[in-house]
Amino acid sequence: MRLFNRMPAEVRAAVVPGDRVLTYAEGPGGHVIATDRALYLGGARLPWFQVDRGMWDEEGLTVVTTDGRSHRALLPEPGRIPETVRERVTASIVVNQYVPLDARGGVRLVARKADADRLVWEFVFDAGLDPEDPGLRALAEQALEETRRSFGV
Repeated sequence: MRLFNRMPAEVRAAVVPGDRVLTYAEGPGGHVIATDRALYLGGARLPWFQVDRGMWDEEGLTVVTTDGRSHRALLPEPGRIPETVRERVTASIVVNQYVPLDARGGVRLVARKADADRLVWEFVFDAGLDPEDPGLRALAEQALEETRRSFGV
């Protein structure tokens, strides 16, 4: 409970009810807050299942979401934010399976925990493949069904 008592009021106010603060750091653009359910960055709440990856440099954090959007925060003193982001993103992934589709390439099937009883699946097609191609989509959907059966999810 000590962490909560020492936590700045603006950190407590930024977090939605039900999210538990794991760590936070202050940068020139405000606080970056990692909770058990989401990353709060630049005024946005990014649930962990929507965070594809985090990248660090000497100035701060860049997060890329599963829809390809990039979010940046300057963090001169990141504290435990880097390892917490890495751990939470990794923990959200239930299945990460590459499946060849045809001679042109394949698709990575990724299942992420959205909450306690729901998975969100995404298709990550190889570069050069058109994700809107109906034939490739059908092959990817078939691969997804086989993957779900084999993993029991």
